[in-house]
Amino acid sequence: MACYLVSYDLVGRRDYERLYGAIKAHGTWAHIHESLWAVVTNGTAAQVRDNLLQYIDADDRLFVIRSGSEAAWRGTICKSEWLKEYL
Repeated sequence: MACYLVSYDLVGRRDYERLYGAIKAHGTWAHIHESLWAVVTNGTAAQVRDNLLQYIDADDRLFVIRSGSEAAWRGTICKSEWLKEYL
C-alpha cells in the first residue's frame, strides 16, 4: 500500500461533498488542508486520479503524488499522528 497526496481546485461548480465522498471511499484517508487530502491505497497515482476525475468538472484541477519522502507540517486539519503513520 502507498499513501498519495491529492490536491485539487474546483473552479466552476463546486461539488465538494461528491469529491469528498470519492476520496473517503479509498478507506484510509486524512483531510490535511482545505484542498489537500491523503489516501492510502493499493492503486497507482494514475488510478487514483482516474477514479477522482469522474467527480470533478473539466475546468477543475487535480494533482496526485505518491508520498514517501521527508515531510514537515503545521496547522493541519487532521491529526499529526495520522500523518506520522501513513506519510
